[in-house]
Amino acid sequence: MPKITQAPLGMSAESARRWTENYRLTTQDSGRLFLMAGDQKVEHLNDDFIGGHVATDDSDPEHLFRIASEAPVGCFAAQMGLIARYGMDYRDTPYLLKLNSKTHLIKTAQRDPISLQWQSMAQVHDFVRHSGLRVVGVGYTIYPGSEFEPTMLSEAARIIQDAHAMGLLAVIWAYPRGKAVGEREQDPHLIAGAAGLAACLGADFVKINPPLNAAGAMDGTLLGEAVAAAGRTQVVCAGGSETDAPEFLQRLYEQIHVGGTQGCATGRNVHQRSQPDAVNFCKAIHAIVVHNQGVDEAVKLLNPNA
Repeated sequence: MPKITQAPLGMSAESARRWTENYRLTTQDSGRLFLMAGDQKVEHLNDDFIGGHVATDDSDPEHLFRIASEAPVGCFAAQMGLIARYGMDYRDTPYLLKLNSKTHLIKTAQRDPISLQWQSMAQVHDFVRHSGLRVVGVGYTIYPGSEFEPTMLSEAARIIQDAHAMGLLAVIWAYPRGKAVGEREQDPHLIAGAAGLAACLGADFVKINPPLNAAGAMDGTLLGEAVAAAGRTQVVCAGGSETDAPEFLQRLYEQIHVGGTQGCATGRNVHQRSQPDAVNFCKAIHAIVVHNQGVDEAVKLLNPNA
């Protein structure tokens, strides 16, 4: 299991204490992170929340909060506005504030992606102070390879520095994207570069899409370059679209034990299920990420009454 990391340099003693407390809470003293991502209501609009195999519960935004409050997640990531509307009824959930988001309507063929900060860190400070919620960190997406990369990198660096000064964790979503990237968004070497970039920004965790092999399949061995490039910034993989639960758990196990990643950041695979199924699925993920259990033990948690 990974060791508990030390707070980054440059913090006051009180901020370092808060950062360490938040790190231990979100990783549940395992050194690994299970982040439940709820930022898709902006990123994918309503596409992920209605129709097809999606549980009818998912049309209600509160479905996200019900799951996060019952499931053993390390933290729940969503936009501040959504948390401000529902957090008062779910005060025990650890929250991560997603500070930038964009919709998927403007495609790369039309314009390179850009996603800028919604709230200032002064507003974040006020929200943390007055909401009474357990805010453990902030998140920000960068798109290396976009022509707007310099603006996003500058924002990300300042956000990370300010978050650390408040004793908060900083998680970077790093997705190579843009006309300069083309079809190489999940190229192992390019993803490793994005992970190293997040380390240079000072991120505590970097969320990446798992790289694909020449056949277009996820291969845990390809994650090694990204984990090495990230160094002391811990790598977690995005969960992607909803898939078969045992298959997801097997993939997660390989990402951790073959690729060397330190957890996962999962959204659609969780919230597109009914609340009972989503909670059981989170327990299975938690078993692998936090308790270091095998796939067979985790699969048993999907249907505990069987």
